[in-house]
Amino acid sequence: MNFLLALKEIIAKEQLTALFQPIYSSAQGELYGYEALIRGPSDSPLHSPNVLFDAALEYGLLSELELVCRKISIARFAELKLKSRLFLNVNPMVFLQSDHPHGTTLSYLKMHGLKPEQVVIELSEKYPIDAPELLQTALTHYRDLGFKIAVDDLGAGYSGLKLWSEVKPDYVKIDRYFIYQCDRDPIKREFIRSILNLGQSINVQVIAEGIETEAEFSQLNELGISLFQGYLFARPEAFPPLNIPQIFKHQQREQGYSVHSEQVAANSSRCL
Repeated sequence: MNFLLALKEIIAKEQLTALFQPIYSSAQGELYGYEALIRGPSDSPLHSPNVLFDAALEYGLLSELELVCRKISIARFAELKLKSRLFLNVNPMVFLQSDHPHGTTLSYLKMHGLKPEQVVIELSEKYPIDAPELLQTALTHYRDLGFKIAVDDLGAGYSGLKLWSEVKPDYVKIDRYFIYQCDRDPIKREFIRSILNLGQSINVQVIAEGIETEAEFSQLNELGISLFQGYLFARPEAFPPLNIPQIFKHQQREQGYSVHSEQVAANSSRCL
């Protein structure tokens, strides 16, 4: 199969599907936002997003593919009447391309009655670029328009903390590697704790993604994480859930009980 011709056809005919995976806030007990995830045609070898974007990078069509992905994701988000924040994945390599148009994402939002303040631009650490000045200029442009910025896959490679320092994001997402069985691994817990402490000290919100077990969720909650994403709660879907899962309500009840118990104990001690 000729990947170049197939990719050109996918872009020209906008043969992409947007799926959405929820992000939940345990602190607020609500659905915090959705990450948009793109898939190619189901009958194509370019169905996988990794293969799709690697091909676009190889054939010099990254900018064109990125814009179609944003267009479809924003339109579908509005069509489904999803509330809260929309997290859009953006390959930072696109900022190296001089022909990448400015203002297109904003025009898509206006077309569907959405505001930049609802959108978080996610940059993956998996695609590091050695042009911090160019990256800063592009992100300053987005910030000035009202967009928020996130660093995805923190910990996936050596450049994560460097990217965090250069970008100064509003959010960081901890890579799945450190989430997996964090309830059994004290070293992973220390990494998560250090990232959370750093985030709190510089006003960056930390999101744990890739959660698959209740043990991981409980451990992360205990460490102080309050924003969660993963298969335990919901998979990426064309019609994503609109409500918070029961597991969060249960967690809130437990926390509420603990607070109530502490208050009762404190009141009792004062009465003695």
